[in-house]
Amino acid sequence: MTLNFDLWVDRSHSDSVKWNKYNNQDVIPLWVADTDFTSPPQVIKELQQRVAEGVFGYGFTPPELVDLVVKRLADRYEWTIKPEWIVWLPGLVCGLNVAVRATVAQQNSSLMPMPIYPPFMQAAQSEGRQFKYINVTEQQQRWVADFSSAENVLDGSEKLLMLCNPYNPGGTVYRREELLEQLAFAQRHDLVVCSDEIHCDLILEPGLKHIPFASLNADAEQRSITLMSPSKTFNLAGLGASMAIIPDPELRRKFLEASKGIMPHVNILAYVAATAAYRDGEEWLNAQLSYLRGNRELATTRINAMPGLRMLAPEGTYLGWIDASALPVQDPYRFFVEAGVGFSGGADFGAPAYVRINLGCQRALLEKALDRMDAALLALHR
Repeated sequence: MTLNFDLWVDRSHSDSVKWNKYNNQDVIPLWVADTDFTSPPQVIKELQQRVAEGVFGYGFTPPELVDLVVKRLADRYEWTIKPEWIVWLPGLVCGLNVAVRATVAQQNSSLMPMPIYPPFMQAAQSEGRQFKYINVTEQQQRWVADFSSAENVLDGSEKLLMLCNPYNPGGTVYRREELLEQLAFAQRHDLVVCSDEIHCDLILEPGLKHIPFASLNADAEQRSITLMSPSKTFNLAGLGASMAIIPDPELRRKFLEASKGIMPHVNILAYVAATAAYRDGEEWLNAQLSYLRGNRELATTRINAMPGLRMLAPEGTYLGWIDASALPVQDPYRFFVEAGVGFSGGADFGAPAYVRINLGCQRALLEKALDRMDAALLALHR
């Protein structure tokens, strides 16, 4: 199989949210978390075969897909699950919202690390609910949530701890001892844990391995809602196939009850794509990881050489978290848009002095964006 991640795919005249944000502007979009790579060939082939059938009635979850997920979690992450634990979702953000509704009454609250992927905050505030945050600090060149700092803000109303591993933004891959600290915190305060692990297959740092929170021990398993998806791994986000893995039957019942009538079924093409990706996408995934590591090395080296900018190398995800607090500008996001580079603004994550870069693009495009950044910073410091 010949795989070419340098192949240019022109999405500027398509229905791409990523590329249409700056439509008719000379701005390189490096923001929302989808990549510009074509999905695995077998995924495309099987979607074309399914479309050729010409009938798109109601479908059901393919048994093969369930078997593939169970085997994948056992083989890759040493986590043995039962098929009935899986609740299929039309998107991971749906899962965040349902988890909040299922576990947090309106007078109660959630906890989460900050800064954080914006839908966490949106879900936690649904129907007037409240949330509290746990500071994320730099520790030995990594972004790590400081759970000790949260103890003095708790008042007993907290019911749900929302985690993100690998961490978005920041790219931290949590180690076992750090996950055990998170579990101990949840045990002390009797919290359900919703763990967003959508980037779990995208580990960039050699020698690291993703550890599902629920795989730590029986207690972690029974208090957890784990959210996963092939969407980031194989660039299938627009199709919408995700899952919540909920071992505890009562917690699973509450989750299903909270989703009743408001969450649509997964569409049949998403099931086709997810099945093909998990069955036949490993060679493509390995090639993508190699390419992303090259993009990470390029971006980390060049950004850290730019005056006023700093980026810790992400251990996982294809997202980088750029500290622009030393720049003499009021709004780093706007400054770079005016320079022709469209990042995700840090204000949406709770950190306006930062921007998030998406490294999931052709290297030539990334180099062009980095050149624009260099030029803008040179002009700024003249």
